[in-house]
Amino acid sequence: MKCPSCSYHETKVVDSRLSSDANSIRRRRECLKCERRFTTYEYVEELPLMVIKRDGRRQPFDRKKIIAGLVKACEKRPVSVEKMEETATEVERVIQKKYDREVDSKDIGEIIMGILATLDEVAYVRFASVYRQFRDVNQFMQELKGMLDKEKKK
Repeated sequence: MKCPSCSYHETKVVDSRLSSDANSIRRRRECLKCERRFTTYEYVEELPLMVIKRDGRRQPFDRKKIIAGLVKACEKRPVSVEKMEETATEVERVIQKKYDREVDSKDIGEIIMGILATLDEVAYVRFASVYRQFRDVNQFMQELKGMLDKEKKK
């Protein structure tokens, strides 16, 4: 395993734990050169799930893209990196249970928004504004009104 800080190839495993979903192993590692610690995850390799993009192209599912979207949506919000990783894992789990070989990108977006709505409302609105491609303030306001209506029903 290569150290993300100094790129040295020798590391030692400090701690190993089964993830909460029991589908991966979380390992804390320490670089033998710079002594910096970092986390890695081991997953069972499965057939690649293909994502059908809006324009019809197909590409392999990439967990990193989900995390990148969550990082942007949760920027300057009180959402920890661990919570974002848990969210990405939850999205992955839902997709793997519900879809066999292919999934529409719009379905992934809906799953992410469903989880974000309970995690952080501001992050949800940020993600929705990009995902749903709001063209004007009226569309944005409709989304906010929908959120407020759900809040009133609780």
